[in-house]
Amino acid sequence: MSAAAALPASPRTVRLSPEDNVVVAVDAIAAGDRVEGVAAGGRVPRGHKIATAPIPEGQPIRKFGQVIGFASRPIAPGEWVHEHNVGLGEAKGDFARDYRFAEEARETPMRPLAERASFQGYRRADGRVGTRNYLGVLTSVNCSASVARFIAEEVRRAGLLDAYPSVDGIIPLVHGTGCGYDLQGEGAEILKRTQWGYAANPNMGGIIMVGLGCEGFQIDRWKRAYGIAESDTFRSFTIQETGGTRRSVEAGVAAIREMLPAVAAARRETVPASELVLALQCGGSDGYSGITANPALGAAVDRLVAEGGTAILSETPEIYGAEHLLTRRAATREIGETLVGMIRWWEAYTARNGGEMNNNPSPGNKAGGLTTILEKSLGAAAKGGTTRLNGVFRYAEPVTARGFVYMDTPGFDPVSATGQVAGGANILCFTTGRGSAYGCKPTPSIKLATNSEIYRRMEEDMDIDCGDVLDGVPIQRKGDEIFAKILAVASGERSKSEALGYGDAEFVPWQIGAVM
Repeated sequence: MSAAAALPASPRTVRLSPEDNVVVAVDAIAAGDRVEGVAAGGRVPRGHKIATAPIPEGQPIRKFGQVIGFASRPIAPGEWVHEHNVGLGEAKGDFARDYRFAEEARETPMRPLAERASFQGYRRADGRVGTRNYLGVLTSVNCSASVARFIAEEVRRAGLLDAYPSVDGIIPLVHGTGCGYDLQGEGAEILKRTQWGYAANPNMGGIIMVGLGCEGFQIDRWKRAYGIAESDTFRSFTIQETGGTRRSVEAGVAAIREMLPAVAAARRETVPASELVLALQCGGSDGYSGITANPALGAAVDRLVAEGGTAILSETPEIYGAEHLLTRRAATREIGETLVGMIRWWEAYTARNGGEMNNNPSPGNKAGGLTTILEKSLGAAAKGGTTRLNGVFRYAEPVTARGFVYMDTPGFDPVSATGQVAGGANILCFTTGRGSAYGCKPTPSIKLATNSEIYRRMEEDMDIDCGDVLDGVPIQRKGDEIFAKILAVASGERSKSEALGYGDAEFVPWQIGAVM
């Protein structure tokens, strides 16, 4: 064996832009390892960053060709770049975000009609299409949560759904609020929108709404506000009017029994992929998220948009520092300014609650290689692909625009996804590097692992391994794989989280305002 052949291979790294002064360690780096012509000064964990040039104190650190923070002390070439030597500093110079509007908005070339994809979905009376056919038991207030669970448990125990294979199941959608708040406030409006959004989601075949009777969230007022009428697929009642817990459970089960023939009459049919409304989520992100799974999901989003479909990017605290890239893609200045207005609201919201936007990333994110919210956000925004931003929506607001859109939500995954489902999402993709065990009902969640190690460790939870991007699989090819999985799951294939039974506990409406 030659001396050259005996030399150990250099650890792999990824440079994401020629302008970057750091690279990401694909493999763990040991002291003395050579990386891009410099020797590592110490150990650098996989997924973390190493400096490739000297970075004086106070100077910007660049990744993705963007500023992710500032050196809190001088950083030498080959040094590990993380919390101990990186801070946000002040918004100055080239860090100050330049909110240009609509400069990079471009029409998306649509795929020829003859080449467009399709899936097997449920066409509803309002024209929208579902990917699942669930019965839901909504609650107006936490005081009726147990009755809602009892109804679902009794339906399952009695085997009422066994004769109706076209019904995917029954979901008790319970929550922790509904009373003790400002009935005219923002929080009350959000809860009403969220409840209506779930009742109207095309993945729901039928709904029961159960209340206590004396709560702040009054079912009759809610029905009048949204023009909801009792029907063969919607029923409502309160525990107090019905005569207590046992009689309410009996009434709920009887209503389900009567509704089942109408709900079960739905049949899958061939529909175009343009009927898909895809929720985009990431949780337990790591240093690979912005390199593998997120840009691959972005490629799938670009494909969906070219099919005429819709994708919803959310988690406003996790686009903080990347929103200037989205304003450039806005179809109009008004859309871009609406997004910036949401950023300003979040800055004020966190400040008055004694927090700051850089409270995110979480400890797990940092252990995985992310250092600042700016770095996390730049990677998270990659889920949204490259197409024009066609709309910006409030939390749980019906998504009425097609193409790539944005919805204002918190970064906490269950709360964020709840808003997207209320907005009409009928399918969801969720990227994770640390291993989030999230699932959703009535909207199936497809889990995308950012690295192969977490995919192997949690293979029963993960649907697609995006770690092979680090081994040379092109982003576009991985995006095609994700798009194919979206079509398959939309057509009835069970995702891993569905097989495990996730989704009954993940309905978490955003609660804003004082509890009184």
